Amino acid sequence: MKTEVLIEKHRLGLGGVAIGTAFENISDEEANSILQEAWDLGIRYYDTSPWYGLTKSERRFGNFLQNKDRNDFVFSTKVGRLFTEVPESEVPPTMWKKPLNYDFKHDYTADAIKRSIDESLQRTGLSHIDIVYVHDLSEDQVGDRYPYFLEQAKKGAFKVLSELRDQGVIKAWGMGVNKIEPILDCLEAADPDICLSATQYSILEHEDALDRLLPAVKKAGVKLVSGAGYNSGFIAGRDRYNYKDVIPKGMTEKRDRIDEIANKYDINIIDAALHFVLAADEFAAIIPGASKPQQVQDNVNALQKVIPTDFWNELKAEGLIYEKAQVPKV
Repeated sequence: MKTEVLIEKHRLGLGGVAIGTAFENISDEEANSILQEAWDLGIRYYDTSPWYGLTKSERRFGNFLQNKDRNDFVFSTKVGRLFTEVPESEVPPTMWKKPLNYDFKHDYTADAIKRSIDESLQRTGLSHIDIVYVHDLSEDQVGDRYPYFLEQAKKGAFKVLSELRDQGVIKAWGMGVNKIEPILDCLEAADPDICLSATQYSILEHEDALDRLLPAVKKAGVKLVSGAGYNSGFIAGRDRYNYKDVIPKGMTEKRDRIDEIANKYDINIIDAALHFVLAADEFAAIIPGASKPQQVQDNVNALQKVIPTDFWNELKAEGLIYEKAQVPKV
């Protein structure tokens, strides 16, 4: 499948949520240093969205990448929202700490998708986009309007993205969502290549995805990219879980126990979390974000670790990971 060729050398990428000021007000200079560190360490798959920082993240990626050889990296962004510049007093409240002055609306029609891609190209200054994800077409983002927007996407986004792929304008497309159902709905209605699955598959929480999502994408010949393999920083010790401040009951204890076992094998939970995701055949890549250059280095170091088989056996014996879960083969 062409999607595998597209990112087969890019098991570890860089996600753009933190660079869009999701968790703290990262400056342009700090964002650039994170991107430079990723580039210097050999990372060549970059993912962002106009949603992140209300176009801020996309612009930052573009500023860094537009002077690079376009054949040297893979770039993905997202569609599903349109942005309109507004006075600072009219910027809606969002999760972003320091967004740009834009309002937005969800729109999954064909015309909106084409406009969104054109505007992303203008913002980034790049010649083309490799992968386009249909962003946040999910009940956790659009609420009870999900059926309405899904029908809109079936007639609009899904069809036009397949056409753009077949014309060679983009190389691949799929869903970029936090839930399982939208990916399953897309598989029934269209022919995506690759889907970005955030918050559904991590070392801490993966049972539902193993039972429903992974078999479905495997049958369809679709690959997955992990967008929140660290549960938006919780695995690294942050006081948040899947972009929210509420920590599920028992999850802190589970995380700490896995880390305790990892330490016995001279590894840590970050090492284990990264390798756990990539052990699943259905996942082509993982794209953790970073708010500091050192976090990029930590991810690269984790990728190079060898995780002992006994570690995984111990996790399964204690019921800390699902017995069906694929684990790395040493």
